[in-house]
Amino acid sequence: MTTETAPAGRITLPGGEMLAWSDLPRERLADGGPLAALAARIVPPGARVLLAGPHDPALLDRLAHAEVTCLLRSHPDAVALAPRAARVVVGGPAGLPTDETYDVVIAGAGLDPIESVEGTRLGWDGVLARLVAALRPGGALLLRLDNPLGLHRLVSTTPWYAGRDDSAWVIGGVLDGAHPANRDQLRERLSGVGLLPGTCWAAYPDTGTATALLDADQLDRGAASGLFDAVLHGACAGGFTGAPVLQDPARLAVDALHAGRAADLAPGWLMLAHRPGTPAPAPTGDLPVALAQTGQPGIGVLEVLDGPSGWRWGLIPATGAGLPAAPNARRPAAYRDPGALSGPVPSGRLLRTLLLDAALRRDLATLRTLLRGYADWLAGHSDADGRVLGATAVASTDNVVVDGARYTVLDPSWRATGSIPADVVLARGLWRFAAGLLTGGYAHPWSSTLDVAGLTVVLGGLAGRDLDRATVAAAVDAEAEITAALHELDIDGRATLATRLHAVEPTDPPVGAHSYQQLREAWLRQREELSRLAALTAWTEELLTSRERALRRAETTIGLLSGSLSYRVGRLAITPARLAKRGARAAKRRARTVLAPKQEEQQ
Repeated sequence: MTTETAPAGRITLPGGEMLAWSDLPRERLADGGPLAALAARIVPPGARVLLAGPHDPALLDRLAHAEVTCLLRSHPDAVALAPRAARVVVGGPAGLPTDETYDVVIAGAGLDPIESVEGTRLGWDGVLARLVAALRPGGALLLRLDNPLGLHRLVSTTPWYAGRDDSAWVIGGVLDGAHPANRDQLRERLSGVGLLPGTCWAAYPDTGTATALLDADQLDRGAASGLFDAVLHGACAGGFTGAPVLQDPARLAVDALHAGRAADLAPGWLMLAHRPGTPAPAPTGDLPVALAQTGQPGIGVLEVLDGPSGWRWGLIPATGAGLPAAPNARRPAAYRDPGALSGPVPSGRLLRTLLLDAALRRDLATLRTLLRGYADWLAGHSDADGRVLGATAVASTDNVVVDGARYTVLDPSWRATGSIPADVVLARGLWRFAAGLLTGGYAHPWSSTLDVAGLTVVLGGLAGRDLDRATVAAAVDAEAEITAALHELDIDGRATLATRLHAVEPTDPPVGAHSYQQLREAWLRQREELSRLAALTAWTEELLTSRERALRRAETTIGLLSGSLSYRVGRLAITPARLAKRGARAAKRRARTVLAPKQEEQQ
């Protein structure tokens, strides 16, 4: 056994290390993302932690309150993590000292990347048994398992079995009996090695860079949860941006939620299990129902905790300075206020989902009720001048939940810097919904010839408000300003965004992931529009041709008549009469001119 000294830790090489390979994730979340926030909650102060497998270095920063030993197979990764860890063991689980135990073992990358291909292979069960042996009685194990039927595989354009890159050391499918394939099988494996399975979190949109962790049991029961709807949609819409996919992952995740299968469709799971025995120091605080990283990375990780009075907001702040809670010059239209993430999480269904459902079913009565309730709610939050302030001013249909007749902002931390006219706020929310409805290819009860602005006006009519295109244009400008402010775009970026938003057409594909399904729908809409324009052009050409033929017939008739004998005789007969009539009119004018002065003298 050899030992190398690192700047702030020791690297132990028991043999089997991979000297020219790195497993550290290339895509990293700020402060380690939800996984690091969850690990910080599970690990009590002063605990001895075994971090098995490759993890984001930011996760070690989150565990600065504990003594962390890293178990890796890559020597370059050991050098990178050594300054943050108390000790690093390189070479796989066989190199762990048999006389050392830990309070918490975290395998947030799964068990496969723990084994070195240069050493003795233990297999999935063998690695699990070795980690459990290193776990102190009463200790906790946090283990990740990838889902072979997860959403990421269902929307991927490349089949999972075609992976031939260097990182594909292990390619497992549902027929691989050495790996558990679902949550129930994972619980059986954990119980088989003497652990007590506990809370399980579903990881979205991908296990490697999960921006959302949701309690799987709560997810199975939360089909009507507006919170889960918004978190899943936001995570999947942002997680596949710019990547080609077969279908819209956000739509698929939300549909799975409503069917009670969002946990089963998760790309992976994080299972927390405990070893029976004298309990180790208790974790700090309650375990979260949801952990999500939204908006600017510097704000931290948003969390939802389950208490006696229901779900309540929480926030795990970033390790750095974070974002200011007040607006400044770089965020002129809107900003994120971390201090607003407190209090209960409002219950209810997401307004956007209810509107989409009603539009698909052509239920105009429900659409009218929902939209009028939304408009009245905005009007009720406006001041005497008809302007809206704070979180309500930027609350569109994707951040409002409906519970009966009650409308509430879901995430109140998004706030407008100044006040916005209520009709512009309403038009902005309706425009965002109309743009998603048309570009997403959803069926709806209105004419296919309506553009986004026209549909926004129609929706305003259903809401009982008289919106015009000028108001819609102002709402699009407000949308560009708010979006640019929240994403910290410069002046050029803001102008480009405003131009792009004003140019949105029903035939465009939706913004976000490049879904082949939605691209095909956009192509069909473009083909339908071209067919309509071609038919209109053909009808116009036919009309012009018929009018031109009629004009030619009239010209021919006039030409024939002007050359005939009767026409000439009639012209000779009419000409003297015209001259006489003209002379009579001239004599009448002269007589009036002479008689006018005499009449004035008599008066």
